[in-house]
Amino acid sequence: MCGILCIFTQYTSTDTSPQNRTSCNGESSQCGDLSCDSLREMAFRQSSKQRHRGPDQTGLCVNDEYGFVLVQERLSIVGVKTGRQPLTSTNGMTHLVANGEIYNFLHMASLINDALKFEYYTPRSDCDVLVAFYELFGPDRLLQIVRGMFAFVMYDCSTHRLLVARDPVGIVPLYYGWDDAGSLWFASELKCLVGCCAEVNVFPPGHSYYGLRESFVPKPYFQALWMTEISTARVDLELLKHHLESAVESHLQSEVPFGALLSGGLDSSLTASIATRILRARTDNSSFRLKTYSIGLEGESPDLTYARMVADHIGSDHTEVRFTIPEGIDLVRDAVYYAETYDVTTIRCIVAVMLLARAIRIEGIKVVLSGEGADELFGGYLYFHRAPSAAEFHRETVRRVRGLHLSDCLRANKGCAAWGLELRVPFLDTDFLQHVMSIRPEDRAPGIPSHDDHSTLEKRILRQAFADGNYLPPEVLWRQKEQFSDGVGYAWIDAIAQWASKRVTQTEYAAAADRFPFNTPTTKEAFYYRKLFEQMFPGESFARTVQRWIPRTDWGCSEDPSGRKQDVHRGHNRREQ
Repeated sequence: MCGILCIFTQYTSTDTSPQNRTSCNGESSQCGDLSCDSLREMAFRQSSKQRHRGPDQTGLCVNDEYGFVLVQERLSIVGVKTGRQPLTSTNGMTHLVANGEIYNFLHMASLINDALKFEYYTPRSDCDVLVAFYELFGPDRLLQIVRGMFAFVMYDCSTHRLLVARDPVGIVPLYYGWDDAGSLWFASELKCLVGCCAEVNVFPPGHSYYGLRESFVPKPYFQALWMTEISTARVDLELLKHHLESAVESHLQSEVPFGALLSGGLDSSLTASIATRILRARTDNSSFRLKTYSIGLEGESPDLTYARMVADHIGSDHTEVRFTIPEGIDLVRDAVYYAETYDVTTIRCIVAVMLLARAIRIEGIKVVLSGEGADELFGGYLYFHRAPSAAEFHRETVRRVRGLHLSDCLRANKGCAAWGLELRVPFLDTDFLQHVMSIRPEDRAPGIPSHDDHSTLEKRILRQAFADGNYLPPEVLWRQKEQFSDGVGYAWIDAIAQWASKRVTQTEYAAAADRFPFNTPTTKEAFYYRKLFEQMFPGESFARTVQRWIPRTDWGCSEDPSGRKQDVHRGHNRREQ
């Protein structure tokens, strides 16, 4: 996982031969004038705010003539020795900074070589194919064929055009804004724009822009029938299983040590189990042990119990990280800063993610697999049991998928990136996403009660697809959904909510609508997070980049995002008695 920052000033030059005035990583610095030096220094200083994302290297490309600077904070995963960014084309005219992983880069490289007549192309890294493919085939075909998690900015000096794109789900973050001088900024993290841009926006997932900087307006390049129509395909369990196994396999490319997050829930457990089987076959080593990691409160944590059970079942090299409530509370301010949100669910969750990421990074691991995305695709959250119809179930899964970049993906990506750890999410592989979302909602939704005790469970077709083959212990395969912030220990949510609420007076809270007319906090806990956010990211434009994650109250669900508040939760009735 990396961080990128780009600044495009207002372009006025008519010189069409700028390559000799481009400075990339200090290799040919000929700008020398104060404006270029200032631009470079400003970009380096602002990008330092996201240097945690890429602690291995900082690379810059500055072009005084065309008024742009590209910066990348690198976490080297693929092409460790050869993939330093910014990447420049062989003719020196096209420059790229990218954040993410291109999972089909070898296939793209083969297509490039098929098109070349007198030379052989060897990619310097997975992201290097973006430049080479663009030069041969153009932006449209590039965006049609690329698969991965990515946000990138490319500038073509020969046409004066920039190409900006973000993956279909928005697994990795990207923001943009304008400063008072009219310069266009891009950054992986919002904090880089604070103090420079008064107007900021989230660059939408599945969108791109190709054109002159002064005409910048993102437009969708990723569109699918399931986004606007109710899916009708019946589930094929074998095909579903095949697609997930293929997605996990594609996410295993790495030149550095990696592992997997293991909460003991269905999604992360399946991911770890499948990865273990693939890696044992790939290495011809039946005793290979995948490194897995879980976190929970000292004393009590449902997740730790089930994660240990899965680790024993798949034979992983498992590590448990435990924390206390005071240790978690200590990180609340950091949680708001790194998550760049005031959403209650995200703050509750990201504290544990950050604690776990730090422990993993200390062991030298740079990449982890995770199970994010399955709940959105399969309607796994407990409030989905209250969907009034199959059509409404489908529409809500679409809404959740299209909002992942502001919720689960944001929390998982930024929580791990806070400690220079890359998180990969096979459930959100583009091809797997397309397959699952094309399955009719009648199959994806929880079933009706029957003689089968498991028929009403959420994500039932995913469970059924892996019921044979001894992938997981039955206790985990048929375990009810437990949201991450609940699973680390039920006392955590109660404690953080009470602690935050005590830091808001009744007088302050009574004026919430006046102080925060947009996304007005509805609890004192939410008010406190919003107050912290305002201190770090002042201005309504920054506040509008945040989306609150709440269940469907119009379906009769509790507004509190905790799964324990939903009446279908197996502990709900016991607590109410």
